[in-house]
Amino acid sequence: MAGLLSLGARAMFANQAALQTIGQNIANANTPGYSRQSVVLTTSSGQYTGAGFFGKGVDVQTVVRSHNDFLTKEAAASKSTAMADSTRAEQLSRMEKLFPPGTDGLGYAASQFLNAMVDVTSRPSDPSARQVALGRANELAVRFANAGQQVTDLQAGIVSDLKANVTVVNQLAQQIANINDQISKTRGSGHTPNDLLDQREQLISQLGEHIAVSTLPADDDTVGVFIGGGQRLVLGNQASTLQVSADAYDSQRAVLSLNEGGQNRPLDESVLTGGSMTALLSFQNHDLQDAKNMLGQLAAAIGTRVNGQNALGLDQSNPPGRGAPIFNVAPPRVLPAATNARNPDGSFATGVQASIVDASQLQASSYKLTSSVAGSYQLTRLSDGLVRNVNDGDTVDGFKLSFAPAAPGAGESFLIEPVGAAAVEMRRVLDNPSGIAAASPLTASASVNNTGTLTADSIYAVNQNFDATKAPMTVEFGDPDPANPANVQYTLTLSDGTVLNGTWSAGQPIGNQPAAGIDLGFELRTNGVPRKGDKVSLDRTAYTSTNNGNAKAFLNIQTEGFVGRQTLPDGSITPGSTINDAYAASMSDIGARVQSATYLSGVSTTVASDAEATRSGQAGVNLDEEASRLMQYQQAYQAAAKVLQTAQTLFSELMQIAQR
Repeated sequence: MAGLLSLGARAMFANQAALQTIGQNIANANTPGYSRQSVVLTTSSGQYTGAGFFGKGVDVQTVVRSHNDFLTKEAAASKSTAMADSTRAEQLSRMEKLFPPGTDGLGYAASQFLNAMVDVTSRPSDPSARQVALGRANELAVRFANAGQQVTDLQAGIVSDLKANVTVVNQLAQQIANINDQISKTRGSGHTPNDLLDQREQLISQLGEHIAVSTLPADDDTVGVFIGGGQRLVLGNQASTLQVSADAYDSQRAVLSLNEGGQNRPLDESVLTGGSMTALLSFQNHDLQDAKNMLGQLAAAIGTRVNGQNALGLDQSNPPGRGAPIFNVAPPRVLPAATNARNPDGSFATGVQASIVDASQLQASSYKLTSSVAGSYQLTRLSDGLVRNVNDGDTVDGFKLSFAPAAPGAGESFLIEPVGAAAVEMRRVLDNPSGIAAASPLTASASVNNTGTLTADSIYAVNQNFDATKAPMTVEFGDPDPANPANVQYTLTLSDGTVLNGTWSAGQPIGNQPAAGIDLGFELRTNGVPRKGDKVSLDRTAYTSTNNGNAKAFLNIQTEGFVGRQTLPDGSITPGSTINDAYAASMSDIGARVQSATYLSGVSTTVASDAEATRSGQAGVNLDEEASRLMQYQQAYQAAAKVLQTAQTLFSELMQIAQR
């Protein structure tokens, strides 16, 4: 009787344990990270008798979880990558709004301003035409400033998001350390704490959504969690903390650092391979910086070009003077590294200054100046990694370097942003409509005695070589050019008697032919064909209110390639882009990045979903399967109960026989 009762009791306990485990699975079917559990049953050792070995029933050995370490790590890693890609795609989509197409774009605003100068050309003395031009200039400046401010706002948002992410990461790391401690205390029990293991893996997976991690199991069943190519975040029951610190050069930008033993160790973005924080840092250091430089390059080039042209004309003041700047053009920013040498009062002992020399050659890039050895300096263009050796006073990519108050010492570095502040600080600084210098400093008039059809179309200054003291001047046409009869020779006589010889051809301006040795800083354009002896007089402008020569020069800015020129090693200068072409190129660049990031986000999200589905397929709970197992063990439990009932009946009958 005792053996039968024992068998029934063991069977009922085993099936009850299985039913309880199945109930746990059903209850957690929708719990994230839960792994299906199952009871491991073993046959008890048989009892030897003279009639052979009789079984003693079943034992519950342990409860195990369905788990595949490889699939779990693969799912967590793919989720980390997907989060990084989706975060970058989201940030790029926001940044794309800085470069709107059509009438909302910067290129359209620039065109509207330059088109407004057409009315000034037609009516140079009309205050309303001038006021409209100033209004268009203000709209252009406001659009640049707004775009620049949006860049600043995006940067502030990144810092805020990084701080929020760091708070979550530190909490997750501490929770993992606490669970490590609990798991280590169960070592030696012979059983695995399944729910704790699931919780730890779920926390590691959540941690990977913020920053890519790698794990290493220890002998005490704890798991070490590492970031950034081997930096310890969790080891045993101890967790380090992450911090968001100011960039070594720019306090508005953020860097991620690991606080370990009271020391902050900056983490290089290049070794962080996944998670939203990695994407935010990458977006900040590359995409957003590129967008700021693209906007700044356009703002600096347009502002400087317009200001320069206005300065070459005469305004309507009394007496007439050179045109004042229309736009504010921010100077380059030079940001010293926080580790550079300082004076006792805290100021930097050394310094680098930068000034714009030729805005048409400014590039959409930041630069890093380093000094590995005292007296040796390298300038790295961060947009493409081009490295050049420079010295005090050198001009590079349109800006000039100077070392003050002292040259940088060994190990010091500086971040140079030639156009970094140009967009956000752009504004219209000319408020007086009379300050628009529509008049050319020279007036051209063809002689009434000319026999050809030549007439003066326009004349205006084009560069700083123009010298008004050389007027009045006279252009006299002579014989056809023997080398090309379609061209006509001419002599240009200056006020001091200097005579310059040149060759005129249809469409060829006079006064600005450096290749022919004539570089007077102005361009005279003509219509018709001259004959021998025809003359054109060039005199100082006497009546600026009716002269529109310089206003015509503004109209050429729209089709002039003055953005992003480059000086080649042989000294030649590449053609630049027009305003519209440069803006279109920026739009295309950002659009390509958005398209690429969106595609990658879609792919990585699909991969992560498939990896999680594969993991869940093995470790997850299938309710249909659990329902069938529930019926299986329910029947087994009922059968075991029947065994006990039978044993009880036999025992009762035995007791009745004994009572007789």
